[in-house]
Amino acid sequence: MFSSDKIAQAINKQEKPIVLVGMMGCGKTHIGRMLAHDLDLPFIDSDKEIEKDQGKPIVDIFDLDGEESFRKLERQKIKDIMGQGPCVLSVGGGAFVNEHSRKTILEVSISIWLDSDIETLFERVSRNDKRPLLKTENPKQMLAELLEARKPFYEQAYIHVRSDQKDTEIVENIKNSLCAYLNLD
Repeated sequence: MFSSDKIAQAINKQEKPIVLVGMMGCGKTHIGRMLAHDLDLPFIDSDKEIEKDQGKPIVDIFDLDGEESFRKLERQKIKDIMGQGPCVLSVGGGAFVNEHSRKTILEVSISIWLDSDIETLFERVSRNDKRPLLKTENPKQMLAELLEARKPFYEQAYIHVRSDQKDTEIVENIKNSLCAYLNLD
């Protein structure tokens, strides 16, 4: 196993951000922070940046302006962040589904799909009532439908890591996958 320093040097040399994609609740923000700390890279959460820019939470943007307006803001924010160079970027669950965002992510970054089973995802997202797409009578069914619809998009990410294990194992699996992807041997 290569050290975090070697991986970070390779990432910096390629001048590419690492972008974490996947369903809400798969751990993109939490694992992203841990990975960024481990690789000594900045961590950026695109949803948090949009909230900061707009002065309101994502749920309010969805409710007041609509999903289409949010997706437009999201596309632009992702493009702007990725132009800043190496970092660990966590994007919203629907970002990689959007053709423009997905194309940009695939062209400019190292994309990593954090994949989790529906039980783990639901257990995690049920702790938070700020998920606009889950404000339905049956949020677990909606989550399962979203996962099924989004899976073909997530599968296009360059690296696939299961995120229904211990946090430290997830980060180690990402680092191992990055070593293989970057041909660090």
